[in-house]
Amino acid sequence: MHQKLLLGFLACLLFLAVPLSAHAQSYGWGFKRSTNGEQPEAGAELDNLLKKYDSVYKGSPKEKVAYFTFDNGFENGYTAKILDVLKEEKVPATFFLTGHYLESAAPLVKRMAAEGHQIGNHSWGHPNFSRLTPDQMKEEWSKLKSKTEELTGQKEMPYTRPPEGVFTEESLRVAKEEGYTHVFWSIAFVDWHADKPKGADYAYNEIMKQVHPGAVILLHTVSPDNAGALQRVIQDMKKQGYKFEDLDHLMKNQG
Repeated sequence: MHQKLLLGFLACLLFLAVPLSAHAQSYGWGFKRSTNGEQPEAGAELDNLLKKYDSVYKGSPKEKVAYFTFDNGFENGYTAKILDVLKEEKVPATFFLTGHYLESAAPLVKRMAAEGHQIGNHSWGHPNFSRLTPDQMKEEWSKLKSKTEELTGQKEMPYTRPPEGVFTEESLRVAKEEGYTHVFWSIAFVDWHADKPKGADYAYNEIMKQVHPGAVILLHTVSPDNAGALQRVIQDMKKQGYKFEDLDHLMKNQG
């Protein structure tokens, strides 16, 4: 199971948005990375498509606000440390979880909710959504949402993130009809290789060189690198004048 999820995460961080098949509406999320504190760009086609369905990947360019998000497919022993740092620094986050994570790491899921973090919908089984029917999409989201409510009492789940970063116009449309907003990301790097850590300095540098106003930061918790770098990242971003908010703030400040 871990191997399958890692392969999924390998496809998750594409930095050029390209069609994944002959089907013109199937895409892997990607963008031109941020440099010099400027916001990244996904291009007019994707910007317009996301706007049509109220989907987002970055916040306002006018405010030094950033949003931490974590994709959790399986637990590898580092999430508790990340939660410790978020608590100490008083930083909210959204954890996009899969069914496997809910079933295998229930105490951590309960802790996320108890400490004020949002649980997002990363689907139940981590499938490629470009291959699903609308009914199958709805089932993936519904199972995850129901299990999350059972574990944590969280009734509302407005945010979703597609496995492998793969989406279609249909998946955006069906999600919106089901009450979900797709939240992509504007900062990411290769951080999902649990067996190939590169060190906390590597993670720190990869994040900090992409920092920009309105950043939606995607991290995975399977490597010690992010757990080791997170507090330094937060503290140094605060020194640069950044504040950290949840995704509700992001959505209220669109437009």
